[in-house]
Amino acid sequence: MTSDGNENNAGPQTTPPWRGVARPDTHEENLAEPAAHEPRSVEPGIWRYEHAARARVVIDAADYFSLMQQAMMKAQRRIMLIGWDFDTRIALGRGRSWFNVFKRHHPPRRLGAFIVWLTKLNPDLKIRVLKWNFAAIKMFLRGSMVFDMWRWFKNHRIDFKFDSAHPVGCSHHQKIVIIDDRFAVCGGIDMTADRWDTRLHRHGDRLRRAPGGRKYMPWHDMTMLVEGEVATALDELGRERWQIAGGNYIPPLETQPHSIWPEGLEADFEDIEIGIARTRAEYKDIAPINEIETLYLDLIKRAKKFIYAENQYFASRKIAEAIVERMKEENPPEIVIVGPLFADGWLEQAAMDTARARLIASIEKFDKAGKMRHYVPHTTGDGPIYVHAKLMIVDDEILKVGSANMNNRSLGLDSECDLLVDATRPANRGIEPAITRIRHSLLAEHLGLELEEVEPLLHKYGSMHALIEQHPQPGRRLKRLPPLEMNDIEKHLADQEWLDPEHPDDFFEPIVGAKKEKKRYGLFRRLRRPH
Repeated sequence: MTSDGNENNAGPQTTPPWRGVARPDTHEENLAEPAAHEPRSVEPGIWRYEHAARARVVIDAADYFSLMQQAMMKAQRRIMLIGWDFDTRIALGRGRSWFNVFKRHHPPRRLGAFIVWLTKLNPDLKIRVLKWNFAAIKMFLRGSMVFDMWRWFKNHRIDFKFDSAHPVGCSHHQKIVIIDDRFAVCGGIDMTADRWDTRLHRHGDRLRRAPGGRKYMPWHDMTMLVEGEVATALDELGRERWQIAGGNYIPPLETQPHSIWPEGLEADFEDIEIGIARTRAEYKDIAPINEIETLYLDLIKRAKKFIYAENQYFASRKIAEAIVERMKEENPPEIVIVGPLFADGWLEQAAMDTARARLIASIEKFDKAGKMRHYVPHTTGDGPIYVHAKLMIVDDEILKVGSANMNNRSLGLDSECDLLVDATRPANRGIEPAITRIRHSLLAEHLGLELEEVEPLLHKYGSMHALIEQHPQPGRRLKRLPPLEMNDIEKHLADQEWLDPEHPDDFFEPIVGAKKEKKRYGLFRRLRRPH
């Protein structure tokens, strides 16, 4: 929609962008430097470590949407929105609605109008939006979104692109926002419909409605805000992905002295080192990256006392095999997994729910002490809460937040990005209490407790499993995932991994009959098949 060019020809600004500044007489020129396609991991499972001046885990989209509105209003040079899906009709936070057109000094609430508003008030600001191409068909079913896209198309400061640079059957699944190279977000929350919810997850909340007025179920999600060199690294990742998707080369920005961090937001971590891990399928001349798979398996092996995880899916053979090896030990770690009752969509249910049930049944054969259990959060009205988060906490020393699920797609097929905070690294000494607080905060959210109640209750009951299953839960609660009844066809589809393959070529295997020897084993190449 507009050409990429040199964005360093104007120096840092001191005038806030929402006040409006005169556009300098600059000239943009297309650059054509090649994208760097080599993985270049600094160690197995980690692309690189970078310094973060501040970092904060944001839980649930009500807070996230509001914070992103504040952050984007501070942008001076560039905003990059990279995601699986965007819906321009969603409301971000405070501001004027579409019918209150006379309050021009207030930002619009709708994402589509807000993006246009930002560019009008700051002519030096460029905004790029990268979205998975398959979701493009949804645009024509979203009414006013077509109008928003036309306004974006006419605006030479907004560049919108569909990402189709992946093998057939794979997807662009990262959820990253980068502002002025110094502030970034990476996690699991998409700026799209059916995501907004508060941490209370009120049963029947009237505000939990899609743009067209349709109600949707309670939704639990999270992401991480970062400031500093780690954001610059994510900007490099985003610019590379833009070029891989067919866009022109985007140069890095000059150092920006201003802070994008939302006013009054307390950081969970300050002056720490954060690791970045990626997944990317092999595509043409682009090398595959499997850092997140390596990281998942390493963290499971590393756990001494416990693993607390929240994840949309649990369908990875390799992750299940790693857990089985731990369950065979004399004193295995406690493993708590919080996930949804069912996947979102019939195809995902056929692929993910069945594989999850089969893998859990297989693990239970080795889990003699009942150390691993899978839970589903419920509202005060006993309705299930959909879990879309992708979190892992290990021994309160490791915190991982990102876009990658515990399924084959996230470990080898889709483009993913996770952030890692490791308290054992020299630069991160003493941050364990902050990680503990995040874990306790999540347990409090799911069990309807106050944050201060969690620690003494864990001491009282002795474990997370005992707290969850023995403490009275008159309000919000965690319930054990019930067994899933499956017919022989569903079991066969799950066991063969046809709907969640480990390699892009395997999508066509049921049709062409390729690699029969490999696929004959599917989920249970090393695990014992449940009866």
